[in-house]
Amino acid sequence: MTRARLYHPLLLCLTCMAAACAQHLLTADEAVSIALKNNYDILVAHNDAEIAKVNNTPGNAGMLPTVSISGSDNYSLNSGLEKLVTPPPAQITYNYVGSNVFAANALLNWTLFDGGKMFVTKKKLGELESLGMLQFKTKVLQTAYDVITAYYDVVRQKQQLASIRDVITYNQEQVTILQTSFGAGLSPKTTLLQAQIDLNVFRENALAQEVVITMAKRNLNLILCRDANEQFDVSDSIPLTYEPDTTQMVRKLYSSNMDIRSVQKQVEVARLSLHEARALALPRITVSGGYAASQMDNPQSSFYLNRTYGPLVDGGITIPLYQAGSVSRQIAAAKLSLSSTEYNLKNTKLDVASQLLNALDEFEIQRSLLQIEKGNDTLAKENLDISMARLRLGQSTSLELRQAQESYQDSRTRLINIEYNLKAAETKLRQLTAEL
Repeated sequence: MTRARLYHPLLLCLTCMAAACAQHLLTADEAVSIALKNNYDILVAHNDAEIAKVNNTPGNAGMLPTVSISGSDNYSLNSGLEKLVTPPPAQITYNYVGSNVFAANALLNWTLFDGGKMFVTKKKLGELESLGMLQFKTKVLQTAYDVITAYYDVVRQKQQLASIRDVITYNQEQVTILQTSFGAGLSPKTTLLQAQIDLNVFRENALAQEVVITMAKRNLNLILCRDANEQFDVSDSIPLTYEPDTTQMVRKLYSSNMDIRSVQKQVEVARLSLHEARALALPRITVSGGYAASQMDNPQSSFYLNRTYGPLVDGGITIPLYQAGSVSRQIAAAKLSLSSTEYNLKNTKLDVASQLLNALDEFEIQRSLLQIEKGNDTLAKENLDISMARLRLGQSTSLELRQAQESYQDSRTRLINIEYNLKAAETKLRQLTAEL
């Protein structure tokens, strides 16, 4: 073998190791942090919350006056004929005589009383601001849940690949043993060929699993709003140290769950909308004041110069007597809207309570399964090691070893999936109680 052929596998190995080391190790907390900064759904929800905050002002509620300044200047050239009937009769003809009319004023308008509607509207704007923030937090929790489950899905697929490679190691040793046995005339060639076929199948499975990992990483990058081909690595295990306090969770569910709190705010907003509609049937008192000035220059008028200026004050009261049933319709519609939001609140409470119980049951079931499957995994690993040792001594058959390998891989797959399901159930519980 030439020196170049010796160095080629070593160079390839070093290249692969360098590429692996170049990948950044992304933690679950770091992934959540990136999503909270980059995720477009969160950014949109944050803008919606900010819009509600910007709208929550006394002026938007109608509690403050409006002040405006206006002015105009009109210049014209006039030609005409005037006949005076007062004695002595006279006739005046003028051509292209200029006239100018200038006016300016500053005006303040203020609604002093509108049936209390402005105060109700201000409170409603405050509730809408709170609702916007709750909806933003809901989106944050949902995104955090999506990130965590997507992250540990990558970990799960990575563990699955490690399991396949572990079995490949056993298969490679099996092929080596059978090649020696066949060369010594102790086993038929068909047994060796079958072992080689099984080894190739597991290698194919490893390649397919690498594709699954790539797709899982792309899915996580999508949630993080990063380039789909952004390279990173994840941890090798799923931490499972969570111990839920069932009594505490059930007790504080209605006060902590973001979906319930959001609908509760919607009920308050609907109730305030009803008060707004009722205020439309009450009198409205307005006042306005300001300062006005005007000047007219017209040589052809009876006054060559006419100038006026001074303050002005105006007040008014409007009493709605009949508005074609408009107020009654708005009140009726507001009552129905309030009733619908109250129904929605009851339904949301039932739904969230059911989700919590389901998540708790899922968590306990997966935790019980995990304890059982850990025992199975230990037994399957020991059985595989014994079968391999027996094969080395010529005391076992390839069929027995193949069954042991399949049993071990199935146990590893179940164990990995149970760990992921347990983590997903934990994350769901944290989301429902706003602990993410």
